[in-house]
Amino acid sequence: MASNVEFVKYVADQLSGAGAVTYRKMFGEYGMYLDGKIFALICNDQLYIKITEVGRQLMPELETVPPYEGAKDYFLFEEIDDKNLLVKFVAATWEELPAPKPKKTMQKRDKG
Repeated sequence: MASNVEFVKYVADQLSGAGAVTYRKMFGEYGMYLDGKIFALICNDQLYIKITEVGRQLMPELETVPPYEGAKDYFLFEEIDDKNLLVKFVAATWEELPAPKPKKTMQKRDKG
């Protein structure tokens, strides 16, 4: 079951205080980005945030589950209506995540 774009927009709006939040459709579901760095997935109208140590410290009670069959575990974040908590959690998670790898550019081969 694909996620509803209205749910995705709601989550993005709730995170407006964290920075530049964008989302991209991926295989019928959505990847969530903060300032260009992917930090979460939305699958079946549920928010799954990447697992970090700071996330474990902030909310040790969060359940960790795969967002879809065959995926690695993520935090299942259900408190999306608590804007302050969500922004705090995502901002702290974002800080701990590595920067995205630069995109490879195609190099022309020398035909000598």
